[in-house]
Amino acid sequence: MHTHTRRTVLGASLVAVGSGALASCSGAGSHSGGDLHSVARSRSGTGASTAPGSGSGAGPHSVDGGGGHRGGGFVPRGPVGYVNPSDPEVVAAEKARGDGPLRAFTLIATEASLDLGGRTVRSWAYGDTLPGKEVRVTAGDVLGLRLVNHLPEATTLHSHGIRLRCDMDGVPGLTQYSIRPGADFTYRFAVSHPGTYWLHSHSGMQLDRGLYAPLIVEDPKEPLSYDKEWVVVLDDWVDGVEGSTPDGVLAQLCNGKVVPMDMGEGPGHTHSSGSKRPAGPSRVLHGSHSRMLRSEGGHVDYPYYLVNGRTAQAPTVFRARPGDRIRLRIINAGGDTAFRVALGGHPMTVTHTDGYPVQHTKTDALILGMAERYDVLVTAKSGVFPLVALAEGKKGRALALLRTGGGSPPGPSVHPEELDGRIVPARRLVPDDSVALCDRAPDRELRLKLHGDMRNFNWSFDRRPYSVEQRHSIREGERVRLTLINATDMWHPVHLHGHTFALTGIDAVGARKDTALVLPHRKLVIDFNADNPGLWMLHCHNQYHSEAGMMTNLGYRK
Repeated sequence: MHTHTRRTVLGASLVAVGSGALASCSGAGSHSGGDLHSVARSRSGTGASTAPGSGSGAGPHSVDGGGGHRGGGFVPRGPVGYVNPSDPEVVAAEKARGDGPLRAFTLIATEASLDLGGRTVRSWAYGDTLPGKEVRVTAGDVLGLRLVNHLPEATTLHSHGIRLRCDMDGVPGLTQYSIRPGADFTYRFAVSHPGTYWLHSHSGMQLDRGLYAPLIVEDPKEPLSYDKEWVVVLDDWVDGVEGSTPDGVLAQLCNGKVVPMDMGEGPGHTHSSGSKRPAGPSRVLHGSHSRMLRSEGGHVDYPYYLVNGRTAQAPTVFRARPGDRIRLRIINAGGDTAFRVALGGHPMTVTHTDGYPVQHTKTDALILGMAERYDVLVTAKSGVFPLVALAEGKKGRALALLRTGGGSPPGPSVHPEELDGRIVPARRLVPDDSVALCDRAPDRELRLKLHGDMRNFNWSFDRRPYSVEQRHSIREGERVRLTLINATDMWHPVHLHGHTFALTGIDAVGARKDTALVLPHRKLVIDFNADNPGLWMLHCHNQYHSEAGMMTNLGYRK
């Protein structure tokens, strides 16, 4: 039976108030994309950052009671003829998403001392816990996220994987002004599709600190049957260890030459997470290799790897009974690490990837690139079992324990045999019929080439470092085919904002995702319905690659 037992101890970093037939194939102009459809009721009084910004027509970002933006809303710098983040097309798409009760939460971004399990570090987090406390709503709700900035620098909040209105997407300079220190901003949008998602800062290197939290959207007609739920958040950790900061590590990777990108907000808007000077010991990873990723494991030699904020030396324990059917929601919140994940003694049944259901598939282990999520089912045996997240291609691991009976826990170096067993890659997963895109010929094809190398650390799309003015044109109602050609020696987890896409194979349109791995010297072909107007970022979710320039924007033409 599906129950709502509190799944993991994630701490308290926010306060909640308020009350508590998928369309898969569309013609031009429809808003399918696998979302439920009804008429939205906008909520009054979105909070506003008072910080002014630069760019044509820009003014303070505020929202009136009906969901429209006073003074035309936020207008980023860039070419004319595109749908801007608060334009009528955006409002219309939002109205199609739902009319449910408001669920309101407050997150406080602040400096904090975080206990990783016997090792305390100073960092930035949502409240005083790592990860930030889970946000849980039901599909059809209207979600209100008030972000209060108590950091010494500007910040924003991105709801990763959610198909939401563009001006709530949290990309500084593109969809909103940054929230300056001492200010706050309320993100408010309808949440129409259930799934496993997460929240994180979208400013500079802040994600590679502690500014992230799980976002779970429950299905009011949940088709799965299970007894307990275990939310598992994976991370790689460097901040506050022997003087290291993510920005300092980025400076090491760039040999001290960190060139600021054009984020479109003008002088005085900073997006760094601290000093840009190399600090602490060298964290540059040397000699790593992953057979599965066909390249180096990554660039950063992290001192710690975490499950739900704890190291392998002091793991969290999830308690259940023998025979319990457990749903694991696994989120990779890391900055530079893919994780190979297995639960000792237990095969897993994959049910979802990136929030969207797939035909149930047995596996022993999974590979999760940064920002990917997988839901799996297991039937608990009796005893104590290790959930191991191996840092793929690196020397390190994260650990948590499943306890259903007596016995001594395994040590931090445990290596269950399932880690070396069968692994089902995303490209082999078959979408559930309810969310499968129809086999429709693309109306538009875009080709982007990924460039960069370790020596110069000059990652980009089409050799063009990011600028807020970039636009790759699409039109509402189109089926878009995007081909990503990886001309680098590294792997890249690529994320598209505001949409889900289908992995496209030779014979079929595959699983629905919002983040997918592009292996070195390979290409990835994805299809999506252009059914969410606005300006949307496409970027590598390796934080060090994106901050070096591997970001670009898709824009809907008027």
